[in-house]
Amino acid sequence: MIAAIVVTLVHLAFALAITPVLIGVMRTVRARLEGRVGGGVLQPWRDVIKLFAKEPLRAPGSSAVLIWAPLLLMASSLVLCALIPLVSTLSLPGAPGELFVVVSVLLLGTVALAMLGLESGTAFGGMGSSRHMMFTALVEPTVLLSIYALSLPAGTSTLTAIVRARRDDLSTLLNPVSILAIVALIVVVVAETGRLPVDNPSTHLELTMVHEAMILESGGRDLGWLEFGSWLRLTALLGLTVNLAVPWAIASDASATALVIGAAATALKLVVAAALMAAVEVFIAKLRLFRVPELLAGSFVLAFLSVSASYLVF
Repeated sequence: MIAAIVVTLVHLAFALAITPVLIGVMRTVRARLEGRVGGGVLQPWRDVIKLFAKEPLRAPGSSAVLIWAPLLLMASSLVLCALIPLVSTLSLPGAPGELFVVVSVLLLGTVALAMLGLESGTAFGGMGSSRHMMFTALVEPTVLLSIYALSLPAGTSTLTAIVRARRDDLSTLLNPVSILAIVALIVVVVAETGRLPVDNPSTHLELTMVHEAMILESGGRDLGWLEFGSWLRLTALLGLTVNLAVPWAIASDASATALVIGAAATALKLVVAAALMAAVEVFIAKLRLFRVPELLAGSFVLAFLSVSASYLVF
């Protein structure tokens, strides 16, 4: 029990430390490929510290949604990082790191963002919330199906057990089931975290905004919670994907050596994956809004095919 608590705290500390670095790496890689200098890898740290030091401004007559929605997004993101096996496959006995629980926690943050966009009372906020929920309706089933396909060899839907089984049996990594499911998960990460080609996090063009439209009326400390919570979701989903795809070196106990090796390996995998995402974003354009459901439906088809193939392979 104590070992599991230590691992959970390590997961949270690791996520809080690595998240701004990942965002900084992505921004720096994209800036360098575009011929710009950029703000540096540590610029996101300076941004969130500056935001947390400012008092939030809220419109008169606004409800408590403007207060609790950023906090709910941040809290759900922290719970997500605690449940997902980022550094070790050891989990709390009473904390269900089960697939459906993790997806439900992910959905809490999604609903909080949508409520925040609607609470602003602006056309842009409502537009962003409606688009966000439309994407969510296609993303969540894909997450369930793709990880369910990977869970069949392990015989359980607990994420820690799935990663442990894939680490111990490397034959499950290179087969049609695994490849289809991982590709579907990559599309899910791009859509859920608002990256290109689904959304452009670096623009405020009204007709193309999704995530930015929902947080347009927030500022100060509220905006800091929203930004950091969204970054943590990227770390959690990207960490889950890379550990499912490349589960090597992840710890299986709470020893100091295993945790250090697991943290270093996961950090390396996350940085490489984040850099590749940023590099790809430079060479692709944002999809038209009505083409995004086609992309997400394609990822759902891939996840469905992975489930179908799993009954033939396993």
